[in-house]
Amino acid sequence: MSNTSFFDEQKEQSLIKARIVEKYFWAWAQVMIGTIKRLESKGREVDPRIAYIDLFAGPGRYKDGSKSTPIKVLETGISNPEMQNRLVTVFNDVDAENVSSLHEAINLIPRIDDFKYKPQVINHEVGENIVKTFNERKLVPTLFFVDPWGYKGLSLKLINSVVKNWGCDCIFFFNYNRINMGLSNVAVEEHMNALFGKIRANEVRQQLITLNPKERELTVVEALCEALKEMGGDYVLPFRFKHENGNRTSHHLIFVSKHVRGYEIMKEIMAKESSEQNQGVPSFEYNPATSKQPLLFEFYRPLDDLEEMLLDTFAGRTITMQDIYNQHHVGRRYISKNYKDALKNLEAKSKIVAEPPANKRRKNKGELTFADSVKVTFPPKQ
Repeated sequence: MSNTSFFDEQKEQSLIKARIVEKYFWAWAQVMIGTIKRLESKGREVDPRIAYIDLFAGPGRYKDGSKSTPIKVLETGISNPEMQNRLVTVFNDVDAENVSSLHEAINLIPRIDDFKYKPQVINHEVGENIVKTFNERKLVPTLFFVDPWGYKGLSLKLINSVVKNWGCDCIFFFNYNRINMGLSNVAVEEHMNALFGKIRANEVRQQLITLNPKERELTVVEALCEALKEMGGDYVLPFRFKHENGNRTSHHLIFVSKHVRGYEIMKEIMAKESSEQNQGVPSFEYNPATSKQPLLFEFYRPLDDLEEMLLDTFAGRTITMQDIYNQHHVGRRYISKNYKDALKNLEAKSKIVAEPPANKRRKNKGELTFADSVKVTFPPKQ
């Protein structure tokens, strides 16, 4: 696949993708540095570094001058004294012209020499050698970003070679249409098997034969998420990008972590970048052609569904708001605010009992609050 025109101009989709990565990098780095500093203060011997690795880095800037993800990450790092002293960055691209251009773009960043560890820009093809290198090393906490042109080099082994280590998370971007077509293309069977695992890839190929386009997409993404979980990526979160006309999916951004804290942070970030919210519940999708259809939209009310789920799941129990959220949100697109809204609705309908009750809780900007510590008593199942 030619990438000649890809970096001519930054499209809105690329902007949102870069923003999600940049926001998560900042939040992840703060958590990792805070943890390392606490260990250091207790006299523990710990590597002080954190890392950011991008294996398909591109030229650094689009031809229209817009900054791509590597430059934004470095600018974020240089703005923070702790990151200046701890952050190791590695950027790779198989295209020698991109490597040269990225070198130039990095050198133009103000105060780039303030980094203790100079950014590394390398020129390698992503394959078994890189996987072997990562497998043989115990990595420092690393945020790993993989954004290939198609699927070559993207594999479960590659992702696992990084996330197997403590503090290591992965974000990867993949072209759904190319993978959808690739699953039925014998010529790229090896690449598809590397991405899904051979047994699962064969199962998906069989399933896709009778499915319509929407069902195909759900099946492909579900299979990939399940494969990631099986290899140890306990927390997997997909975000969908639609084409500019809004009719078809173009890409998916998938986040993989072994820790629920990273999952929670990314969920909040993706929620804010979603182009639609229904009853305050995010779509986890960016659709540039979103057009509001309030009548049709109301046929699906996800907050109402959440209320029913909570009544069913926690029937007969007394439990805090925080524990409700912790025990229920993984694998669902609801964020903390959605749980609080659902519980407030249930309380107003006298379907639950909250302690302290509504008349003893404070208001924030005129709106009733529902703190994490509020205890909720659910009625037993009828």
